[in-house]
Amino acid sequence: MATIQDHELRYALANELHARPFPALNPPCFAAYIAIKRPTDAAGRDRAEDVAHLHALLDRFGAPHPKAGDNHFFGEIGKHTLKWEQHTEFVTYTIFGDGNAEKPFDPKVFDVFPADWLAQAPGVRLTSALVRVEIMPGEDEMRRKIDDWFVAESVAASSVLDGAAIIAGDFRIDPGGHMRFGVFTGPEITERRVGRIVQRLTEIETYKAMSMLGLARARSVQGRLGDLEDELSQMVRQLGKAGTSHEAELGELLQISAELESLHAQTSFRFGATSAYEAIVTDRIRVLREERWDGRQTLNEFMMRRFDPAMRTVKSVERQLGDMAERAERAGDLLRTRVDVERSAQNQKLLESMDRRADLQLRLQETVEGLSVVAISYYAVSLLAYLVEPLAYRLGVDKTWAKAGLVLPVVLVVWLIGRSVKKRLIHK
Repeated sequence: MATIQDHELRYALANELHARPFPALNPPCFAAYIAIKRPTDAAGRDRAEDVAHLHALLDRFGAPHPKAGDNHFFGEIGKHTLKWEQHTEFVTYTIFGDGNAEKPFDPKVFDVFPADWLAQAPGVRLTSALVRVEIMPGEDEMRRKIDDWFVAESVAASSVLDGAAIIAGDFRIDPGGHMRFGVFTGPEITERRVGRIVQRLTEIETYKAMSMLGLARARSVQGRLGDLEDELSQMVRQLGKAGTSHEAELGELLQISAELESLHAQTSFRFGATSAYEAIVTDRIRVLREERWDGRQTLNEFMMRRFDPAMRTVKSVERQLGDMAERAERAGDLLRTRVDVERSAQNQKLLESMDRRADLQLRLQETVEGLSVVAISYYAVSLLAYLVEPLAYRLGVDKTWAKAGLVLPVVLVVWLIGRSVKKRLIHK
């Protein structure tokens, strides 16, 4: 039976949707998470180094390598499960294990990542987190644990997924250098659902950290933007004043525009990425379907109070940079128009001066032409006199009168010839 030919990427694209499954976690359990990022040019990094670093970890446990070209891995390493993902600007490692340490959020839990292996990472730590998953105790016990584990001023706790679990975290770095998240699961929750909650928490923390890089970039350019705005405003105020060198102002304006374009080039990628990461944070919180628990702030409220103002700052700086670039462009158009008008006036004066000089030159030329007719006629009469004098002698005419009779005809002929030549030159 004949079948239609499949697109060469059909199966690869379909399988991509199922390539990153959620872990199946059975409480009590834990997750140790780290995100690694290059300090500079993270998007253009050599990703083969990320893969080599993963292979170094897998080789310690004799675990199989992912296929060439894969940007994710999920498999067993010793007694634990590893989830590795390669993203545009960073890579993430999450190790899942059964049971919990006796001491909540013991830094030794993170020892599942070998210290010497971490030291060889092709980048720096963007964030790391410990997630402790317990079976939900009584409310009083759960309240006591949350108060002991997290900073009261920052802690956010909420009921998620229609009461299937309680999550808590304060988004502070603990003495061990990690973020802390607690998950208390209800009796009917499934293993996959627990895995989704844990993964959502790590994703919220990672994309929050990536978004905050945009705030750092915004703050780094805010001061210079303020200086440029003052310079631009002062220049615009000078546009209508007389006695200033508008060409010099145009040069200064071009320098301001060039610096604004440079700032735009330096920040456009980071600001665009920040907007995308902010949207992911919002989406990950939304899918948790939070409900208030014990009168505490939810993750969404925490982000609204602490995270959203930072994102608004980034957007404000981005708008300011765009508005200043447009203002500089409009000021440049006005200044170029002013310079063009001044140059047109100068050109008009130059043309009038050239007209006057051309008129004077024409008059001088006409004067010279008159003198030339006289001179040529004088020599022509002198030459013709040599021919006429013998004839005048035979006819008994005085040679002086004979020469005098030649003057007017010769002058007329010379003038006509000069006029004819002048007309031919003008037509050419």
